[in-house]
Amino acid sequence: MIGNIINPWLISRILAYFVFALSGLMMIPFCFSLVTDGSDLYPLGVSALISATIGCTLALLPRKQPQRELKVREGLFLVTSAWLTVSFLGGLPYYFSGEFDGLSDAFFESASGFTTTGATVLANVEVLSQPLQLWRCFSQWLGGMGIVMMAVAILPLIGQGGTHLYRAEFSGSKSQRLATRTKDTAKALWKIYITLTAAEVLALWLAGMGSFDALCHAFTTLATGGFSTRTASIAAFDSATIDYIVSFFMLLSGISFIHYYRLLIEGDRKTVLGDYELHTYFLIISGVTLTIMLVLILTDSFAPEPAFRAALFQTVSIITTTGFATQDYTTWFPLTHVLLLSLMVVGGCTGSTAGGIKVARIVMMWKVIQRELKRMAEPQGVFHIVIRKEDIPEHTTQGLLNLVHLAWMVLLFGSLTLTATGVDFVTALSATMACMFNIGPGLGEVGPAGNFGHLSDLAKWVLSLCMIAGRLEFYTLIVIFTSVFWRR
Repeated sequence: MIGNIINPWLISRILAYFVFALSGLMMIPFCFSLVTDGSDLYPLGVSALISATIGCTLALLPRKQPQRELKVREGLFLVTSAWLTVSFLGGLPYYFSGEFDGLSDAFFESASGFTTTGATVLANVEVLSQPLQLWRCFSQWLGGMGIVMMAVAILPLIGQGGTHLYRAEFSGSKSQRLATRTKDTAKALWKIYITLTAAEVLALWLAGMGSFDALCHAFTTLATGGFSTRTASIAAFDSATIDYIVSFFMLLSGISFIHYYRLLIEGDRKTVLGDYELHTYFLIISGVTLTIMLVLILTDSFAPEPAFRAALFQTVSIITTTGFATQDYTTWFPLTHVLLLSLMVVGGCTGSTAGGIKVARIVMMWKVIQRELKRMAEPQGVFHIVIRKEDIPEHTTQGLLNLVHLAWMVLLFGSLTLTATGVDFVTALSATMACMFNIGPGLGEVGPAGNFGHLSDLAKWVLSLCMIAGRLEFYTLIVIFTSVFWRR
């Protein structure tokens, strides 16, 4: 039955490359430990060995079907399998370290890392050794551009079937092929990603941050992940310069990397500067930042510069779904909570490392509402949704509405499950929203001053799946569990 839908040998062979790559990447913090204090060699070494063994097993499974390229269903199944497998194996160093309370916590932390969510079960991040800190932040950097995108760039055996992986990674958005082959595009995007990361490392180091902290925070900023080496997040460094540097790179990370390709590789400034999504992105950030700034000045007695800095940092941190914090915004005036909660839904630009619904979809939803209002006023009229002088097909708008409905269903399911375990409503709602939109901190007991460690194991597994579903924009994961997917 399964063999008629997908080729298990092909899936297992490609998945073996993911696992082998993960095993090799674990050796980076392992070697770092060797040349520093030698801490946590056992959890990292054993985890790498287990991953390599599983990779060998998958690669050596008997071949029962001829080799061919991936089909659409196989691409979807492989994407989901890769994220689940990598999240599980990536959590083994945490599990063997003894700093996490069981497999549920280890998987949650790993899924939060690779999906760039930034939620943590740790009440005190500093208890982790530097090698584990490095692995924790490095996992977010890998997930930022997408493990699947990386695989498309380095696995020639996928061939043109790799396009299905690319589409699955950005399901629900219009695929933008920037080069003749998806592999070449992925390589170019990774080069840009690495360059921006190096630039932030240098900027943070020059601003007075230690080299290790600068590297870790650059990893998690460009990935819009939000893991920090400090429990107090960016606030621990108490530096206005660092706040502005991190704000700047979070802002850059929320912009589509496709624009960087067009600007830096193709030199197409006109298309980039004229992009409606980019304009809306900056407009939202400007409006919310100024509003929160005024609220902080009027209600919390902030001076103008600290108010602007705090408002800008938290606005950019939330809309890009990074989740860093310089203030405990749960103590601010309630209006700011509503604004920040709204930004959690919006997210960054399509093709960025940020989560959320994405700005382009918010714009399209607004245009759909405008069209329906016109139809009510003029029932005989024919109205089209036009963006950048192009008519948007009806199936695209319908797909958008379906995605939004699916997101609200996941939000309802997650919130109900958490409240059933005894979590209060505000915490349950914001925790689910923070995980499914890959933000990290929420409100209530999971605010920037809290963590997810007090939740039940059931709640952690549900939220972990919400992270992965949100990272894959819901359809890719959920379709695997439908009968239609497995129908011949």
